[in-house]
Amino acid sequence: MTAPANVTAIERSTSRPWEQWVRWLDELGAAELDHRDIAPHVQRELDSLGVANAGWWAQSVTVAYEQHIGRRVPGQQSDGTFSAATSRTVDGSPDDALAAWTALVGGRTRLADRDLAGDPTTSTTPKWRYWRCALDDGTRVEVTIGESGPGRSRIAVAHNRLPSPDSADDVKAFWKDLLAGL
Repeated sequence: MTAPANVTAIERSTSRPWEQWVRWLDELGAAELDHRDIAPHVQRELDSLGVANAGWWAQSVTVAYEQHIGRRVPGQQSDGTFSAATSRTVDGSPDDALAAWTALVGGRTRLADRDLAGDPTTSTTPKWRYWRCALDDGTRVEVTIGESGPGRSRIAVAHNRLPSPDSADDVKAFWKDLLAGL
């Protein structure tokens, strides 16, 4: 079953009741399609309705429909795995925040009770800073840092490819505690 808050946001942003979305997707045969095939249909429909950020909302509608028909549970990715995410806003530029993050995790060989499977990598774009690492259980951690206002940056941690909702809850608590150290 879809989380009511998600449906409410979809209805508000698309100006279409959820029941109409379900009926439209059912008529499209979406229950027989995979995520990659549903989302473009939804985006075209949203574009025709003049919905802002149609690509983003297409993903939201598609995921909510997949939850509605029981194909996935809240928090589950299209490949069946789960992701845990948390963030924190800190003082300083994105470069300052990346430096603080790397100082916090530098030298660690374990994160979230898992060994690192190689050295972490960093990359930058004019707008974003990234820190990534693979862990020995096949999961991955992606940290995205961007400006959140004058002199402030947001550090977002996503731990991906987790096997269950319980494992996502466990690692989310770890990452929240770690971010509190900044």
